[in-house]
Amino acid sequence: MELRVFTEPQQGATYDDLVTVAKEAEALGFGAFFRSDHYLGMGTEGLPGPSDAWVTLAGIARETSTIRLGTLMTSATFRHPGPLAITVANVDQMSGGRVELGIGAGWFAQEHSAYGIPFPDTRERFDRLEEQLAIVTGLWSTPVGERFTHEGAHYSVTDSPALPKPTQEKVPVLIGGHGKRRTPDLAARHADEFNVPFASEDDTRVQFARVREACERAGRDPGTMRWSNALVVCVGADEAEVDRRAQAIGREKDELRENGVAGTPEEAVEKIRRYADLGAERIYLQVLDLSDLDHLRLVAQDVVPHL
Repeated sequence: MELRVFTEPQQGATYDDLVTVAKEAEALGFGAFFRSDHYLGMGTEGLPGPSDAWVTLAGIARETSTIRLGTLMTSATFRHPGPLAITVANVDQMSGGRVELGIGAGWFAQEHSAYGIPFPDTRERFDRLEEQLAIVTGLWSTPVGERFTHEGAHYSVTDSPALPKPTQEKVPVLIGGHGKRRTPDLAARHADEFNVPFASEDDTRVQFARVREACERAGRDPGTMRWSNALVVCVGADEAEVDRRAQAIGREKDELRENGVAGTPEEAVEKIRRYADLGAERIYLQVLDLSDLDHLRLVAQDVVPHL
Protein backbone atom coordinates (compact mmCIF):
# COMPACT_ATOMS: atom_id res chain seq x y z
CA MET A 1 0.00 0.00 0.00
CA GLU A 2 1.33 3.39 -1.03
CA LEU A 3 0.19 6.65 0.57
CA ARG A 4 0.11 9.83 -1.51
CA VAL A 5 -0.54 13.43 -0.51
CA PHE A 6 -3.49 15.13 -2.20
CA THR A 7 -4.18 18.86 -1.81
CA GLU A 8 -7.10 21.18 -2.64
CA PRO A 9 -5.46 24.57 -3.35
CA GLN A 10 -8.71 26.23 -4.47
CA GLN A 11 -9.71 26.23 -0.80
CA GLY A 12 -6.92 28.70 -0.08
CA ALA A 13 -3.23 28.21 -0.80
CA THR A 14 -0.31 30.07 -2.32
CA TYR A 15 2.24 28.53 -4.63
CA ASP A 16 4.74 28.70 -1.74
CA ASP A 17 2.32 26.70 0.44
CA LEU A 18 2.18 23.99 -2.19
CA VAL A 19 5.95 23.87 -2.66
CA THR A 20 6.43 23.55 1.09
CA VAL A 21 4.00 20.64 1.37
CA ALA A 22 5.43 18.91 -1.71
CA LYS A 23 8.99 19.16 -0.40
CA GLU A 24 7.95 17.85 3.01
CA ALA A 25 6.01 14.98 1.43
CA GLU A 26 9.09 14.12 -0.61
CA ALA A 27 11.39 14.23 2.42
CA LEU A 28 9.01 12.00 4.39
CA GLY A 29 8.83 9.38 1.64
CA PHE A 30 5.24 9.75 0.47
CA GLY A 31 4.69 8.28 -2.99
CA ALA A 32 3.37 11.39 -4.72
CA PHE A 33 2.13 14.94 -4.39
CA PHE A 34 -1.15 15.53 -6.20
CA ARG A 35 -3.40 18.54 -6.42
CA SER A 36 -6.95 19.20 -7.56
CA ASP A 37 -7.68 21.16 -10.72
CA HIS A 38 -10.29 23.75 -9.71
CA TYR A 39 -10.69 27.48 -10.24
CA LEU A 40 -13.21 28.26 -7.48
CA GLY A 41 -13.25 27.64 -3.75
CA MET A 42 -16.06 25.53 -2.33
CA GLY A 43 -17.73 27.16 0.65
CA THR A 44 -14.88 29.64 0.93
CA GLU A 45 -13.34 32.55 -0.94
CA GLY A 46 -10.16 30.50 -1.13
CA LEU A 47 -7.84 33.47 -0.67
CA PRO A 48 -5.55 34.51 -2.24
CA GLY A 49 -7.36 32.88 -5.17
CA PRO A 50 -7.07 29.87 -7.44
CA SER A 51 -3.88 28.61 -9.01
CA ASP A 52 -3.56 26.67 -12.24
CA ALA A 53 -2.79 23.01 -11.63
CA TRP A 54 -0.23 22.55 -14.39
CA VAL A 55 1.49 25.90 -13.83
CA THR A 56 2.09 25.05 -10.18
CA LEU A 57 3.13 21.47 -10.92
CA ALA A 58 5.67 22.81 -13.41
CA GLY A 59 7.20 24.93 -10.68
CA ILE A 60 7.13 22.11 -8.16
CA ALA A 61 8.74 19.81 -10.72
CA ARG A 62 11.83 22.02 -10.64
CA GLU A 63 11.90 22.27 -6.84
CA THR A 64 11.65 18.52 -6.11
CA SER A 65 13.64 15.58 -7.39
CA THR A 66 12.01 12.24 -6.58
CA ILE A 67 8.33 12.57 -5.66
CA ARG A 68 5.76 11.89 -8.36
CA LEU A 69 3.38 14.71 -9.33
CA GLY A 70 -0.13 14.78 -10.73
CA THR A 71 -3.74 15.89 -10.76
CA LEU A 72 -6.94 14.50 -9.27
CA MET A 73 -8.51 15.38 -11.65
CA THR A 74 -7.75 17.75 -14.54
CA SER A 75 -11.08 18.82 -16.03
CA ALA A 76 -11.44 18.07 -19.74
CA THR A 77 -13.52 21.24 -20.04
CA PHE A 78 -10.57 23.46 -19.08
CA ARG A 79 -8.19 22.73 -21.95
CA HIS A 80 -8.12 21.62 -25.55
CA PRO A 81 -6.54 18.16 -25.94
CA GLY A 82 -3.57 19.21 -28.09
CA PRO A 83 -2.36 21.94 -25.73
CA LEU A 84 -3.02 19.65 -22.76
CA ALA A 85 -0.80 16.95 -24.28
CA ILE A 86 1.95 19.55 -24.83
CA THR A 87 1.63 20.95 -21.30
CA VAL A 88 1.78 17.58 -19.56
CA ALA A 89 4.70 16.44 -21.74
CA ASN A 90 6.54 19.68 -20.88
CA VAL A 91 6.01 19.20 -17.15
CA ASP A 92 7.07 15.57 -17.43
CA GLN A 93 10.32 16.73 -19.04
CA MET A 94 10.79 19.39 -16.36
CA SER A 95 10.36 16.74 -13.64
CA GLY A 96 12.62 14.16 -15.22
CA GLY A 97 9.69 11.81 -15.85
CA ARG A 98 7.60 12.02 -12.65
CA VAL A 99 4.21 13.20 -13.93
CA GLU A 100 0.83 11.45 -13.90
CA LEU A 101 -2.32 12.76 -15.58
CA GLY A 102 -5.58 12.36 -13.73
CA ILE A 103 -8.38 13.53 -15.99
CA GLY A 104 -12.17 13.70 -15.72
CA ALA A 105 -15.20 15.18 -17.44
CA GLY A 106 -15.56 18.15 -15.05
CA TRP A 107 -18.50 18.66 -12.71
CA PHE A 108 -18.38 22.03 -10.88
CA ALA A 109 -20.69 24.29 -12.90
CA GLN A 110 -20.06 27.42 -10.83
CA GLU A 111 -16.35 27.58 -11.56
CA HIS A 112 -17.10 27.46 -15.27
CA SER A 113 -19.54 30.35 -15.12
CA ALA A 114 -17.19 32.30 -12.81
CA TYR A 115 -14.35 32.18 -15.35
CA GLY A 116 -16.13 32.02 -18.70
CA ILE A 117 -15.55 28.33 -19.41
CA PRO A 118 -18.24 26.52 -21.43
CA PHE A 119 -20.02 23.80 -19.45
CA PRO A 120 -21.92 21.37 -21.71
CA ASP A 121 -24.40 18.82 -20.42
CA THR A 122 -23.17 15.59 -18.86
CA ARG A 123 -23.37 13.51 -22.02
CA GLU A 124 -21.36 16.00 -24.06
CA ARG A 125 -18.75 16.40 -21.32
CA PHE A 126 -18.16 12.65 -21.35
CA ASP A 127 -18.09 12.64 -25.16
CA ARG A 128 -15.41 15.32 -25.03
CA LEU A 129 -13.47 13.46 -22.34
CA GLU A 130 -13.48 10.33 -24.48
CA GLU A 131 -12.06 12.25 -27.45
CA GLN A 132 -9.49 14.00 -25.26
CA LEU A 133 -8.22 10.68 -23.98
CA ALA A 134 -7.88 9.35 -27.52
CA ILE A 135 -6.07 12.47 -28.71
CA VAL A 136 -3.73 13.02 -25.75
CA THR A 137 -2.60 9.40 -25.61
CA GLY A 138 -2.48 9.23 -29.41
CA LEU A 139 -0.21 12.26 -29.65
CA TRP A 140 2.15 10.84 -27.03
CA SER A 141 2.32 7.36 -28.58
CA THR A 142 2.86 8.46 -32.18
CA PRO A 143 6.50 7.67 -33.12
CA VAL A 144 8.78 10.63 -33.79
CA GLY A 145 8.76 11.41 -37.49
CA GLU A 146 5.21 10.17 -37.98
CA ARG A 147 1.96 12.16 -38.00
CA PHE A 148 -1.22 11.85 -35.91
CA THR A 149 -4.75 12.51 -37.14
CA HIS A 150 -8.06 12.27 -35.29
CA GLU A 151 -11.45 13.14 -36.71
CA GLY A 152 -14.03 13.57 -33.97
CA ALA A 153 -17.36 15.21 -33.28
CA HIS A 154 -15.78 17.80 -30.97
CA TYR A 155 -12.06 17.82 -31.79
CA SER A 156 -10.20 17.18 -35.01
CA VAL A 157 -6.43 16.88 -35.23
CA THR A 158 -4.91 16.88 -38.70
CA ASP A 159 -1.40 15.77 -39.64
CA SER A 160 0.06 16.67 -36.24
CA PRO A 161 3.80 16.10 -35.68
CA ALA A 162 2.71 14.90 -32.21
CA LEU A 163 5.47 16.72 -30.35
CA PRO A 164 6.83 17.10 -27.75
CA LYS A 165 7.14 13.65 -26.21
CA PRO A 166 7.07 13.05 -22.46
CA THR A 167 10.25 11.83 -20.80
CA GLN A 168 8.46 8.71 -19.59
CA GLU A 169 7.76 6.03 -22.14
CA LYS A 170 4.15 6.30 -20.98
CA VAL A 171 2.67 8.95 -18.70
CA PRO A 172 0.26 7.12 -16.37
CA VAL A 173 -3.36 8.14 -16.93
CA LEU A 174 -5.79 8.11 -14.01
CA ILE A 175 -9.56 8.01 -14.37
CA GLY A 176 -11.94 7.95 -11.43
CA GLY A 177 -15.44 8.48 -10.20
CA HIS A 178 -18.69 6.78 -9.29
CA GLY A 179 -20.33 6.49 -12.72
CA LYS A 180 -21.97 3.15 -13.45
CA ARG A 181 -21.34 2.81 -17.19
CA ARG A 182 -19.22 5.33 -19.09
CA THR A 183 -16.66 5.87 -16.35
CA PRO A 184 -15.80 2.14 -16.06
CA ASP A 185 -15.77 1.77 -19.85
CA LEU A 186 -13.43 4.74 -20.34
CA ALA A 187 -11.17 3.48 -17.56
CA ALA A 188 -10.98 0.01 -19.09
CA ARG A 189 -9.91 1.47 -22.44
CA HIS A 190 -7.63 4.31 -21.39
CA ALA A 191 -6.61 4.26 -17.71
CA ASP A 192 -3.51 2.92 -16.03
CA GLU A 193 -5.13 3.56 -12.64
CA PHE A 194 -8.72 3.76 -11.44
CA ASN A 195 -9.53 5.94 -8.44
CA VAL A 196 -12.68 5.97 -6.32
CA PRO A 197 -12.87 9.29 -4.44
CA PHE A 198 -14.45 9.69 -1.01
CA ALA A 199 -16.33 6.39 -1.10
CA SER A 200 -17.35 3.94 1.59
CA GLU A 201 -15.93 0.45 1.63
CA ASP A 202 -19.17 -0.91 0.18
CA ASP A 203 -19.24 1.67 -2.63
CA THR A 204 -15.57 1.01 -3.36
CA ARG A 205 -16.21 -2.71 -3.64
CA VAL A 206 -19.07 -2.11 -6.10
CA GLN A 207 -17.17 0.39 -8.25
CA PHE A 208 -14.00 -1.70 -8.45
CA ALA A 209 -16.19 -4.61 -9.58
CA ARG A 210 -17.78 -2.48 -12.31
CA VAL A 211 -14.37 -1.52 -13.66
CA ARG A 212 -13.13 -5.12 -13.55
CA GLU A 213 -16.20 -6.18 -15.53
CA ALA A 214 -15.57 -3.35 -18.03
CA CYS A 215 -11.97 -4.52 -18.43
CA GLU A 216 -13.17 -8.04 -19.19
CA ARG A 217 -15.68 -6.75 -21.75
CA ALA A 218 -12.87 -4.79 -23.40
CA GLY A 219 -10.60 -7.85 -23.49
CA ARG A 220 -8.24 -6.37 -20.90
CA ASP A 221 -6.77 -8.19 -17.93
CA PRO A 222 -8.02 -6.31 -14.81
CA GLY A 223 -4.68 -7.15 -13.26
CA THR A 224 -3.09 -4.51 -15.49
CA MET A 225 -5.10 -1.78 -13.73
CA ARG A 226 -3.92 -0.07 -10.56
CA TRP A 227 -6.63 0.60 -7.96
CA SER A 228 -6.83 3.52 -5.55
CA ASN A 229 -9.02 5.63 -3.28
CA ALA A 230 -8.96 9.24 -2.16
CA LEU A 231 -9.93 9.88 1.47
CA VAL A 232 -9.65 12.89 3.77
CA VAL A 233 -7.03 12.45 6.49
CA CYS A 234 -7.22 13.60 10.11
CA VAL A 235 -4.88 11.66 12.37
CA GLY A 236 -3.75 12.63 15.87
CA ALA A 237 -1.38 11.13 18.40
CA ASP A 238 -4.20 11.37 20.96
CA GLU A 239 -7.86 12.36 21.07
CA ALA A 240 -7.09 16.01 21.80
CA GLU A 241 -4.94 16.21 18.66
CA VAL A 242 -7.66 14.56 16.57
CA ASP A 243 -10.10 17.15 17.95
CA ARG A 244 -7.78 20.03 17.12
CA ARG A 245 -7.15 18.88 13.56
CA ALA A 246 -10.84 18.22 12.90
CA GLN A 247 -11.75 21.71 14.13
CA ALA A 248 -9.01 23.25 11.97
CA ILE A 249 -10.65 21.90 8.81
CA GLY A 250 -14.23 22.50 9.97
CA ARG A 251 -15.23 18.84 10.23
CA GLU A 252 -16.66 16.62 12.96
CA LYS A 253 -14.26 13.95 14.16
CA ASP A 254 -16.95 11.24 14.23
CA GLU A 255 -17.85 11.99 10.61
CA LEU A 256 -14.18 11.93 9.67
CA ARG A 257 -13.71 8.57 11.37
CA GLU A 258 -16.60 7.20 9.34
CA ASN A 259 -15.72 8.72 5.98
CA GLY A 260 -11.97 9.25 6.04
CA VAL A 261 -8.66 8.08 7.44
CA ALA A 262 -9.04 9.55 10.90
CA GLY A 263 -8.43 9.00 14.58
CA THR A 264 -5.32 7.58 16.17
CA PRO A 265 -2.53 6.11 14.05
CA GLU A 266 -3.80 2.64 14.96
CA GLU A 267 -7.27 3.52 13.69
CA ALA A 268 -5.78 4.94 10.49
CA VAL A 269 -3.79 1.76 9.85
CA GLU A 270 -6.87 -0.40 10.42
CA LYS A 271 -8.96 1.71 8.01
CA ILE A 272 -6.32 1.66 5.28
CA ARG A 273 -5.93 -2.10 5.63
CA ARG A 274 -9.67 -2.55 5.05
CA TYR A 275 -9.41 -0.65 1.77
CA ALA A 276 -6.36 -2.73 0.86
CA ASP A 277 -8.47 -5.84 1.40
CA LEU A 278 -10.85 -4.48 -1.27
CA GLY A 279 -7.97 -4.24 -3.73
CA ALA A 280 -6.80 -0.65 -3.23
CA GLU A 281 -3.07 -0.27 -3.81
CA ARG A 282 -2.85 3.46 -3.14
CA ILE A 283 -4.63 5.92 -0.89
CA TYR A 284 -4.56 9.60 -1.77
CA LEU A 285 -4.75 11.37 1.59
CA GLN A 286 -6.68 14.62 1.17
CA VAL A 287 -4.71 17.09 3.30
CA LEU A 288 -6.91 20.12 3.99
CA ASP A 289 -4.72 22.07 6.45
CA LEU A 290 -1.56 22.77 4.46
CA SER A 291 0.05 24.65 7.36
CA ASP A 292 0.11 21.56 9.60
CA LEU A 293 3.26 19.79 8.47
CA ASP A 294 3.37 17.89 11.77
CA HIS A 295 0.29 16.05 10.54
CA LEU A 296 2.26 14.65 7.59
CA ARG A 297 5.16 13.79 9.88
CA LEU A 298 2.88 11.85 12.24
CA VAL A 299 1.39 9.83 9.37
CA ALA A 300 4.85 9.11 7.96
CA GLN A 301 6.21 8.07 11.34
CA ASP A 302 3.30 6.17 12.90
CA VAL A 303 1.10 4.98 10.01
CA VAL A 304 3.26 4.25 6.97
CA PRO A 305 5.63 1.75 8.72
CA HIS A 306 2.67 -0.47 9.63
CA LEU A 307 1.27 -0.80 6.11
